[in-house]
Amino acid sequence: MNLLPSGICFYLSVAICWLTSRVDGSWWYMGTLGSQVMCDNIPGLINKQRQLCRQHPKVMQAIGAGIKDWIGECQHQFQNHRWNCNTMARDHNLFGRLLLRSSREAAFVYAISSAGVVHTLTRACSQGELQSCSCDPTKKGSSRDAKGTFDWGGCSDHVEHAMRFSQSFIDAKERKERDARALMNLHNNRAGRKAVKRFMSLECKCHGVSGSCSVRTCWLALADFRRTGDHLRRHYNGAVQVAMNQYGTGFTTAQRHFKRPSKNDLVYFEDSPDYCIRDQESGSVGTGGRVCNRTSRAVDSCEVMCCGRGYDTTRVSRTTKCECKFHWCCAVHCRDCNQEMDVHTCKAQT
Repeated sequence: MNLLPSGICFYLSVAICWLTSRVDGSWWYMGTLGSQVMCDNIPGLINKQRQLCRQHPKVMQAIGAGIKDWIGECQHQFQNHRWNCNTMARDHNLFGRLLLRSSREAAFVYAISSAGVVHTLTRACSQGELQSCSCDPTKKGSSRDAKGTFDWGGCSDHVEHAMRFSQSFIDAKERKERDARALMNLHNNRAGRKAVKRFMSLECKCHGVSGSCSVRTCWLALADFRRTGDHLRRHYNGAVQVAMNQYGTGFTTAQRHFKRPSKNDLVYFEDSPDYCIRDQESGSVGTGGRVCNRTSRAVDSCEVMCCGRGYDTTRVSRTTKCECKFHWCCAVHCRDCNQEMDVHTCKAQT
């Protein structure tokens, strides 16, 4: 079984998400060489990925510009947990050895990164940033919903195109290898793509006398990426531990009483480390130095976050805006107020 993660790489001067095999970090500095040179020199890309990379340099740039969004969403979802989706700037895949383990954290990273690519490309198509796509050309004529008939108009986000390109590019290497980890990655990649489509919504504008809404013009629009992140976070909580079936073609649940995973579920093979201490083997950076909440009883509490090691308390002074008043017209004047507060941080491993 190949357990090496598909590396998450950078393109140009910003990050790019490419799910490929482990590569040497020196290629990070090739961004100024141009897409042709870059695509030809990145180790680990299979021929289909190199071809798509060369054919669609603007798409690659858009994906690269969007990596900060899905990483930021991942870090938002886990900001108060022992594993906080921390990245390692000098590592070949941003997440260090964490992705070597087929854990539920790896499942979430693959899902949120795949979702991020779909969301980024869909938005770029609608905003006219890419020559290869634009608004959804199938949304023409009239249609119906629960409120009645409406006319398609405006610019419907072309999520189907983004899903097809994402699947073709990101999944290419996994489809070639087809081992257990590749099947896990494919499943979670698909769950991430489906999560973006799930929250497409119909937005309409009314036309008629005095706003009577006798005629509606509607279009399909992407939801904020936070909704996708929240959805995948819930599925992380309910991720299904699986094993390969006897034919090596799919999954069976690791425990008989567990439900069979659906296409929307996240799946994983291996239990996660506790992330309490720094451990190079598992990729855990530990929780030493992490801020905790002394009065909380949730996962951000000092008891849970610090894994029983205790915590240090530091008195800090912070300046905030206070006593704000509105002055006609049109300004808000505030005072700078100093506030003394205690900050609690987990003790390091002894």
